[in-house]
Amino acid sequence: MAITGVDPSSYYSDYYTNVSNASKDALEKTLSGVDQQATEEELMKACKEFEAYFVEQMFKGMEKTVMKADDSDSSTSMYTDYFGDMQTQEYAKVATEQGNGIGLANQLYEQMKRNYGL
Repeated sequence: MAITGVDPSSYYSDYYTNVSNASKDALEKTLSGVDQQATEEELMKACKEFEAYFVEQMFKGMEKTVMKADDSDSSTSMYTDYFGDMQTQEYAKVATEQGNGIGLANQLYEQMKRNYGL
């Protein structure tokens, strides 16, 4: 049973744009919420979120350098891009949480700790 008048590709495109913007907005809110009353755990959480976002942007930049085959079906390509971006976000989170990540969160944490006197 097909639903007429509904374009699923535009739905997912709009959804992905909203999710991406929400991710950036959540990161900005977390970072702006860090002040002198922040606990060390809140500060480290904000630093790790920033590092994950940074790593995600690096991964996306690297992904743009890879040549891809042209798909004839644009809706399939869009779905692949959508889920690929979700996968990239998860890889970035995992890379940040495992071990020391790339070390950016720890450096930010130490600097902000000194600046806020925690």
